[in-house]
Amino acid sequence: MKNKIVYLVGSGPGDPGLITVKGLECIKKADVIVYDYLVNPVLLKNSKKDVEMIYVGKKGNQHTMEQEDINQLLVDKAMENKIVTRLKGGDPYVFGRGGEEALVLKDNNIAFEVVPGITAAIATPNYAGIPVTHRTCTSTFGLITGHEDPTKNQSDVDWEKLSTGLGTLTFYMGIKNLPNIVNQLIKHGRSADTPVAVIRWGTTTQQKTVTGTLSTIVEIAKDIKPPAITIVGEVVNLRDQLNWFESRPLFGKTIIVTRSRDQASVFSDQLIELGANVLEYPTINITVPDDFGPLDSELERIDSTDWLIFTSVNGVDAFFNRIFELGRDVRDLKGVKICSIGPSTTERIKGFHVSIDCQPPKYVAESVVEALQEVEEIKGKRFLMPRTDIARSYVPEELRKLGAEVSDIIAYKTVLATDGDNIVLDKLKAGEVDIVTFTSASTVKNFVKIIGEDNLTAFKNNVQFASIGPITNESAEEMDIDISIKATEYTIPGLVQAIVDNVGQ
Repeated sequence: MKNKIVYLVGSGPGDPGLITVKGLECIKKADVIVYDYLVNPVLLKNSKKDVEMIYVGKKGNQHTMEQEDINQLLVDKAMENKIVTRLKGGDPYVFGRGGEEALVLKDNNIAFEVVPGITAAIATPNYAGIPVTHRTCTSTFGLITGHEDPTKNQSDVDWEKLSTGLGTLTFYMGIKNLPNIVNQLIKHGRSADTPVAVIRWGTTTQQKTVTGTLSTIVEIAKDIKPPAITIVGEVVNLRDQLNWFESRPLFGKTIIVTRSRDQASVFSDQLIELGANVLEYPTINITVPDDFGPLDSELERIDSTDWLIFTSVNGVDAFFNRIFELGRDVRDLKGVKICSIGPSTTERIKGFHVSIDCQPPKYVAESVVEALQEVEEIKGKRFLMPRTDIARSYVPEELRKLGAEVSDIIAYKTVLATDGDNIVLDKLKAGEVDIVTFTSASTVKNFVKIIGEDNLTAFKNNVQFASIGPITNESAEEMDIDISIKATEYTIPGLVQAIVDNVGQ
C-alpha cells in the first residue's frame, strides 16, 4: 500500500531538458499532477497513462485557481491516498509560493518533499549569453520580484540598499513594472548607463532578448510581453561574446513537422537542437492493415522466400511486430536475404539483430532493382515486400519483368490524421511559420486535405516548403506547392542539412 505524499517539484525555466533527474521521476510516478502556466507541456508526456492532470496556471491577472484553493487541492488529492506531484516553473521556493504550499501540507500532517529546480534568474541569462557573476564584473547577485504595485505607499524592496549594494540584479515578473524598477534604481544611485537585458521565454526556442541601459530599456522593451526576466549589471556586456543559444543556425525559425506523431520526435529533436521552434502537425497516422491474412500467409511460408525488401522503418516495425505477435522470432528468417532502402530503415533492421545483404546507394525505389541485380540473378527468386497500402508499384513490377515472384503485401496502413491543431493553421495564416516540411508523398497530400486548398493558397507564398526526396517533390508539384528546400540525401538528417544550408544563404 502506497503512502500519500506530495512532491513540490521545480520543472526548470522552460527547456524540458533542464528538469532534474528526481523531478522527472516524480512526474513518472505521480497519480495526480498539478501544474502551472510556465511548465513545458513536453514534460507532461512522461507521466503515466492514467494520471490525473490538473492545470492551475496563473497568467497575468488571469488565475485559473486562487492560491488558497490550490493549497486545499493538494491536501484533498493527497488525502485520497495518491501520489501528488505539484509541478512548478523554475524552483518551488523562488517566487513560486512553494513555501506556502509546504506549510499547508505540514499543518495537515501530509508528507511532502521539495525537489529543487533550476531557477530562471540563472538559466535565462545563461541562454542569452549572460553569466550572472563574472570575475571582471561582479561577485554579487540578487533575485528580486518585479511584481509590485507602483502605486503602493511603500515598496517591500529596500531600493536604497539594493540599487548599489549588488552587482547583478535579476527581476522576476517585472515587465509591467519595468518603468518603476528603472526609476527606483536610478533614483537610488544606480548609473543610468548600467547595461540591462530583458529576456522573454528564456531557454525555449521562442526566446527573445533585447538589451539597452537603464535610461533606454523601457522604450526598447516596450513590445516585450510576459513572461520575461530583467537583468541589470555589467555582466550584460558579455552577451556579444557568449551568446551561444541564439546563435544556433535555426534559431528564430518556426518549422512545421508533418510526420506521424510516433515518428515526429526524431525529426523534431534534430531541428530543436539547432534552435528551431518546432510545431508538430501530424498529417498521417500509421495503423494496422484491415486484414492480417495475406501477411500471415507469407510468414507461414517464409522459409521459401529468398528476399525480404524493406522500404521504410514502418515496414520493418510492422513486419517484426507481427512475427512476435504470432509467437515466432527472427530465427524464422534463417536463409532469407534482406534488402533495405535508406540508412534509417537499415538501423531499425539491425535493431532486431538481423544483417543486411543489400542496401542501394540511392534511397529511392528506382535504384533497388539495379542494386539487387548486382548481388545475384533475379529470375526465379521469390521476394516479399511488407509495405504500406499506398506504396508505389515500381519495384514489384520491375522485378516481375525480370522473372521474379513478388508478394507485395500490406503490412500497415497510412491514413489521414484527424487530430490536427487549429493553432498551427492560425500561425500559418498569421505569417508566423517559416518552413513546412514534407517527408513523404502522403504527408504532402494529407497536409493539403487537412489545411484546405483555399487556406493553402492564402499563405503558401509566405512560407517555404522543404521536401525529403524526388517522389515527395513530385507530389508537391501536383498540389501546386513550390518546394524551395530539397534534400540531396533522402534522409531525415539530409533534410535537416538542406534546411540549415538554405537558412544560411
